[in-house]
Amino acid sequence: MWYEVKQQSDLTYFMDIMYGFHDSCIKEIKYLSGAFVNERLGMYPINDVRNLRMIIQRQFKDIPMIEMEFSGLNHLYLVPNNEDFTCEILDATMLMKDDCIYWCDCGGISEKEIDDYGGTVVCAAQLRWRVLDQPMGKEELYILKHETV
Repeated sequence: MWYEVKQQSDLTYFMDIMYGFHDSCIKEIKYLSGAFVNERLGMYPINDVRNLRMIIQRQFKDIPMIEMEFSGLNHLYLVPNNEDFTCEILDATMLMKDDCIYWCDCGGISEKEIDDYGGTVVCAAQLRWRVLDQPMGKEELYILKHETV
């Protein structure tokens, strides 16, 4: 079941049940633009979908894995740590600003600081989330239906 974040109380509830994303990690991200090239090489060059899905795994038994779907994506700044550093999320920030929902991988970021934050940031018009009942671990969940490469 999907839960929509429409107002501050929804966002506060989500952050509360996620314990601020403490002891979490971004497992996978999938982006769908809406643009494509068809079989006759005709292009539909319009980003009319702009959906970003993100799977988060956590070290909590009550909700070990969630998926967030950001619709009307404005931007994604992805700053993955290399293998010399750990990537666990100790605390995250979620806020509503200028009719957008922001998520970033660091706690305590203010509305004034969010646009200049140097880590991973998602900004979108809408957000919904759900608990995933999938096996935990490293196996990919976003896989191609037909692998042709």
